[in-house]
Amino acid sequence: MRNRTIITNVKPALEGGKYFIKRVPGEDVNVSADIYCDGDDTIKAAVLYKKSDEKKWSEAPLFHTNGESWAGSFTVESEGMYDYKIEAWVDHLASWHNNFIRKHSLGQHLATDLLIGVELLKKAAGGADKPTASLLKSWIKLLENDTNYHEAVSLVLSQEFATAIANCPLKQFQTVFDQKLKVRVGRPKELFSAWYLMFPRSAADKPGKHGTLKDCENRLPRIAEMGFDTLLLPPVFPIGKTNRKGKNNTLIANPNDVGSPWSAGSEEGGHKSVHPELGTIKDFEKLAKSAAGLGIELALDVSLRCSLDHPYIKDHPDWFFRLPDGSLQVEEVPPLNYMDIVDFNFECDDWENLWNELKSVFLFWAEKGVRIFYASTPHHKPFAFWHWVIQEVQKKYPEVIFFSGAFTRRVIREELAKSGFNQSISNFIWQTSIKELQDYMIEVTQSETKEYLHPSFFTNTPDILPSYLADAGPNSFLLRYALAATLSSNCGIYGPVFELMYNERYPGSKERYQHSEKYEILHFDWEHRNRLTDFITRLNRIRKENPAFHNTFNIHFTNADNDQFLGFVKVSLDKKNLVWCIINLDVNNRQTGHVEVPKALLGLKGSWFNLKVTDLLTGEVYHWFNDWNFVELNPERFPLHVLKVEMG
Repeated sequence: MRNRTIITNVKPALEGGKYFIKRVPGEDVNVSADIYCDGDDTIKAAVLYKKSDEKKWSEAPLFHTNGESWAGSFTVESEGMYDYKIEAWVDHLASWHNNFIRKHSLGQHLATDLLIGVELLKKAAGGADKPTASLLKSWIKLLENDTNYHEAVSLVLSQEFATAIANCPLKQFQTVFDQKLKVRVGRPKELFSAWYLMFPRSAADKPGKHGTLKDCENRLPRIAEMGFDTLLLPPVFPIGKTNRKGKNNTLIANPNDVGSPWSAGSEEGGHKSVHPELGTIKDFEKLAKSAAGLGIELALDVSLRCSLDHPYIKDHPDWFFRLPDGSLQVEEVPPLNYMDIVDFNFECDDWENLWNELKSVFLFWAEKGVRIFYASTPHHKPFAFWHWVIQEVQKKYPEVIFFSGAFTRRVIREELAKSGFNQSISNFIWQTSIKELQDYMIEVTQSETKEYLHPSFFTNTPDILPSYLADAGPNSFLLRYALAATLSSNCGIYGPVFELMYNERYPGSKERYQHSEKYEILHFDWEHRNRLTDFITRLNRIRKENPAFHNTFNIHFTNADNDQFLGFVKVSLDKKNLVWCIINLDVNNRQTGHVEVPKALLGLKGSWFNLKVTDLLTGEVYHWFNDWNFVELNPERFPLHVLKVEMG
């Protein structure tokens, strides 16, 4: 009852500790709170933190900023779960010292105050380390001796004394804000990655031939050469035949139509089997091993939906939604009409066995080498399921990453991220103007979502051919990858379709592909190289070599006198690497203008400086001496400058 301090408005604290925030090793956790007490005593506060499996707490101070606001930070060093909490207390020693200084300034006699200080110093010495305790005890002797009044006063007024008691706070009757606040520190890939999506069945050398996992293995050197570190595969399971979709999502399939991989399961097996035409489980394991040898991880879309032929339907008929006549309820979502898919009923009476079986699917593929799971339409499954299954899988495989593929409302995407997803698809795909891009980046980097949502910027997906890429030329493709790869530390492409610039739109549709690979096998010239593949390769190399690109949340926009120029600076965590991107959003015309040097951000003072900027795409070097400097960008060459900034 003697803890007089009040702690409120603690951030970050996701719903009172129900969810954890996310970081990678080396990142700071910035903590803030409103802290106050009765009276005018001096308050001290700290954030305490530790690995969840450790006993000893470390401590970092919180500093008063203004009003009742306090802030501070701590750094997470290694992967795993961390706990943190806030403590605040009235520091009677600091309060006494502040009052002592005030009274001295008013010319008051301070003999009694010195004796009060003695008692407080004794308490502080009892909790200090040996060197500090020894120093305090020597000062106590001086303050106790009334023959040394002036010497004692001078000591208390000295900077040495102020420093010592600041480093030796007198903790008594602390108020503790401890609502099971946690940080999950994942591996660096959660924050920095480059994804390449491809369908193994389109990986064959010859047109019309069904590709295999072995064919997919043959494509790995190309993917590695371009600098991608993650290969995303659609579901590799057997595909159902009942209500199978035909080309371009037609409701009637021809005998040779291959169907949609998301219609998972047949008499040949379910979610723990490989489609026979793709190969075997051993082929999958070999693909994962070969990919790892090239620095590529496999990500697998597990598609927690079933075809009408899935073995689960026969073995567990009560796991699925039924119509009043007892027939299966298909996932009919006009105009898409997924007549070949049925959803699980996560609220069925046998829900516990259903949930545990789905957990076993993730664990099965983790045992086969998968450490990244992509969830298509996760917003059609309960948040509680994801919160539970992600934690369950990560208990056994803490390095596993879950990617949310939900194109949906902002609040739903955020709830999925809170539930545990380590990366999330983003609405970047629909942001085109400077204002839209800046506003969206502010949304994802400066709101509370930065604590738990790692957005990934994909240029396109099998479901979405963005309207600005439909029937567009190479300049548009270069621009979109430039934006995705530099704005966000996580980015991706729908692989061969993007790099080979396939962009034929389905007639009458806004964003659908003609000859969608979701429903048929496509053939690609896997030996082809073009201007876009060269650009992607260069930019991916630059991203890897410059740590400033390894974080999404370190962006600082810069000014230009041309409204087609989008400029921003990124700085690495250790402040040693700084890159400045200037992007021309006009894909048709050469643009010129002047950009303003962000002097405050760069720590530049005065009117003279020599800024050395090196374009990492071309190797060209410029020296900038002025606040505003000339820039020219020709989209027929490159859509941007990627400038490494150094002081000349």
